[in-house]
Amino acid sequence: MSNTDIEIVVEDPTAPEADSPAVTSVRIADVIVCLLLLVIAATLGWDNWRTGAGWESTGPQAGYFPFYLSIILGGASLYGLASAFLSRKEAAETFVTRAQLRRVMAVFVPTALFCLVVQFLGLYVASFLLISGFMRGVGKIALWKSLLTAFVFTAVMFVTFDVAFDVIMPKGPLEAALGR
Repeated sequence: MSNTDIEIVVEDPTAPEADSPAVTSVRIADVIVCLLLLVIAATLGWDNWRTGAGWESTGPQAGYFPFYLSIILGGASLYGLASAFLSRKEAAETFVTRAQLRRVMAVFVPTALFCLVVQFLGLYVASFLLISGFMRGVGKIALWKSLLTAFVFTAVMFVTFDVAFDVIMPKGPLEAALGR
């Protein structure tokens, strides 16, 4: 057997099951994304038309270029919708399975909660909670290592942005209690 015939197979014990049921097809995902982009294009187009999408004697109005970009986005969305409905292959192709979606949600939900928590507890406390939570929950790393890593990272981030460069970051009650 030559070296080119050797195949290395690495098994991932945390990989999603191959027989997991499908949640949605590629066609449905394409249609949903194209419809969302079409709504965004219509909203931006209307708002930029309202702002002024014409040409004045001094040049373009504020909404001129964004209006035409929204027209292009709307056209691309309509093209995507037509392609999704005309394609027979995408109708049967699985976009995501239940096991894959569970793994994606294990990252998406904490990240979305992080964005919400930043508003109330500040960037540094929220970062500490996110990092330690991910390390412990997703990475299955020891609690003390997770807490230490999150603390060191957050402290370095605080010193770098808040102390050294004096960058204004979202603050929470803990930073206010510490006088920052």
